[in-house]
Amino acid sequence: QVKLVESGGGSVQAGGSLRLSCAVSGYSSDCYVMSWHRQAPGKEREFIAVLSSGVIATYADSVKGRFTISQDNAKNILYLQMLSLKPEDTAMYYCKKTCRINNYWGQGTQVTVSS
Repeated sequence: QVKLVESGGGSVQAGGSLRLSCAVSGYSSDCYVMSWHRQAPGKEREFIAVLSSGVIATYADSVKGRFTISQDNAKNILYLQMLSLKPEDTAMYYCKKTCRINNYWGQGTQVTVSS
């Protein structure tokens, strides 16, 4: 069974940085896409960044140029490096593993950015 565990969230001031990690365990076939999403209070969950086949990265306009998605295949960890954080980046951050048969989500890690 696939399990995703996020970590690295916290409270920072505007302009600061954080690196989120998503540790992946278990196996499921035909999984080629890993992504990060976030959900602020009272808002729907939104897409932030996706890494396809471990190579092709795509970002939401709101984070482009500030966030970087990457992965360590040897350690089975997905990362999200976040720079120049803004108060509007405050949200619960989730990683997602997309497979042909199923999708898997982590439990989330909270990021709070103060002005």
